Amino acid sequence: MSGDLRAEFLRTGRDADVPIVDAHHHFWDIERNNHPWLRERPLIPFRYGDYTAICRNFLPDDYFRHAAGHRVVKTVYMEAEWDPNDPLGEPRWVAEVARATGFPNAMAGQAWLDREDIDAVLRGHAACAMVRSVRHKPRSVRRREDYREHYAAPGSMRCPRWRDGYAKLARHGLMFELQAPWWHFGEALELARDFPATTLVVNHAGLPADRSVEGLAGWRRALERLAVAPNAHLKISGIGVRNEPWTVAANGPVVRDAIRIFGVERCMFASNFPVDGVVASFDAIYSGFKAITADLDPRDRLKLFHDNAVALYRLN
Repeated sequence: MSGDLRAEFLRTGRDADVPIVDAHHHFWDIERNNHPWLRERPLIPFRYGDYTAICRNFLPDDYFRHAAGHRVVKTVYMEAEWDPNDPLGEPRWVAEVARATGFPNAMAGQAWLDREDIDAVLRGHAACAMVRSVRHKPRSVRRREDYREHYAAPGSMRCPRWRDGYAKLARHGLMFELQAPWWHFGEALELARDFPATTLVVNHAGLPADRSVEGLAGWRRALERLAVAPNAHLKISGIGVRNEPWTVAANGPVVRDAIRIFGVERCMFASNFPVDGVVASFDAIYSGFKAITADLDPRDRLKLFHDNAVALYRLN
């Protein structure tokens, strides 16, 4: 079916016809499963501010209600900060959802790289047919002004124990999903170079929340630094800004710079829903991506919206 939809889009060129693989989204059933950040009070500090609105069940029917009007054909589930005491419970639940609904079609699991149980957790993820990658948000500095070039705190990307866990990914055939602010990309480049057999997928375009001239210049330099690693890929997602509408005018330069730096072959679009629902509708995000890329060759647009994610997450 996907091949037919690709051909249809190449024939018509209509935005409504572009097949979409949403490369990063979440589902959750907080009545059944424990996601501490969604269930416990007070809420944790969050980059988009108050997220009370998403502290409710979000399942495939909810997702496709938000995605109405866009041709989403496959999706990739991202670990949703499930109970850290039971990291392998999440892929079991996700597989159950997929069997019942047809979505998601692949997933990233939770793995704490510096924990003693990392070998067992990675074996468990590798044994799950849906799991392609894992995520562990490394320790980071919240403000770029406070970052120092030789930062190597426990739990960070330079932490020897954390790196020992990262070194185990290749033997299990797992990719790594990196969510860290862009000022940590020197560390990310070291990971990419030291472990070339492991694909590193940067989440949320490196979190370019600072839209000042200086902030965006630093973000572009960080992307350029990391883009030299051929095993690094970039998800263009999660680029909303707190208390500001998601608009083409605001996010177009960010999207175009990301594609220019990493190249069409290594970028993909994703919704980060329902999390980005705090700052934007699904339609605003994907209609925005379509408007921003309207001048690209249709084959390049297919790579960004569909083909790259299909290849990276082995969705054929």
